Amino acid sequence: MPKRSSKPPADPNQAAKSIVERVTGEQPALEPAPDKNPAAQALGRLGGLKGGKARAASMTPEERKEVARKAAEARWGKKG
Repeated sequence: MPKRSSKPPADPNQAAKSIVERVTGEQPALEPAPDKNPAAQALGRLGGLKGGKARAASMTPEERKEVARKAAEARWGKKG
């Protein structure tokens, strides 16, 4: 993911200077972020796929009910 600093500066003079430097080649263009490690991505996805089911299986029915109640309150209990 690119860094947020790739946004042009708020000051119009600095923004113009940055654009001119990039066009004339005085300042190198921003490089894209390096690719992620596929093995790490696969491991993270594996944990994410089984996380909720494993957590629910280890809870008692009362604990599951309490978690569901809190989630419903957070979802529907907001005023505004």
